[in-house]
Amino acid sequence: MTRVRSRAAKALLLASVTLLVACSRLGIGGGSGTEDVAIESLDAETIFKQAEFQLAANNPDEAAVLFGEIERLYPYSEWAKRGLIMQAFAYHQDRDYDNSRSSAQRYIDFYPADEDAAYAQYLLALSYYDQIDAIGRDQGLTFQALQALRTVIERYPDSEYARSAILKFDLAFDHLAAKEMEVGRYYLKRGHYSAAIARFRVVVEQFQTTTHTPEALYRLIEAYLSLGLVQEAQTAGAILGYNFQSTDWYEDGYKLLTQQGVEPGLFSDGWLRQVYRQMIKGEWL
Repeated sequence: MTRVRSRAAKALLLASVTLLVACSRLGIGGGSGTEDVAIESLDAETIFKQAEFQLAANNPDEAAVLFGEIERLYPYSEWAKRGLIMQAFAYHQDRDYDNSRSSAQRYIDFYPADEDAAYAQYLLALSYYDQIDAIGRDQGLTFQALQALRTVIERYPDSEYARSAILKFDLAFDHLAAKEMEVGRYYLKRGHYSAAIARFRVVVEQFQTTTHTPEALYRLIEAYLSLGLVQEAQTAGAILGYNFQSTDWYEDGYKLLTQQGVEPGLFSDGWLRQVYRQMIKGEWL
């Protein structure tokens, strides 16, 4: 557990007398008989503790503002550095992903060698990843998430965030393949076979390690048979059988081919033949 993660966890449990006093000094919390104190008159540690108090009170937006005040009032201090990474965390808690990303990027720019730089990069990646939702949404965020997650994996391979980044990278990668499949099925259903083939080809060539590859090969059999391109369909069936013979997709694809009086085999001289050769050489997965 890094220093920042420990601080973030502790912040959510803070209810100490010290923080209550800090809250009272700021005039927050409805305490009677207290006077508002200008934030400029407070030291960095007091502001930091008050920001942590706001996090614990489930007010991440107010916490982010207070963490930012430390950077404004006490630039280049140790408290400013701690406040900046905590501001990125607070903004993320508030689902203010643009500001979280901005704070995290500033931390990386200002303190690239600091031990919490890995966490800043991870927060930056999460600011994209956590916005990936419905398959039908524009996939620009998914590409940005993949790029940022790859940076975590490659730049900080020994950090505690690398493993989580790898898992999220695989999920985001699978998400892109799902989008291609969705569009491909749309074209296939409407008889636009060439357009459908183009989408399924992307999955087979670029997303072959995802869970969507068996279906993509099956859909290629469907599309090629519909166009009368039997040899291409047979080659797609051969690839499907070699890699995914135990799946229902192979069983269904085999039935489609045998209904046409043919079986899977290497017959095409096109792009599928190259995929087949890569598979035989062990470069498929």
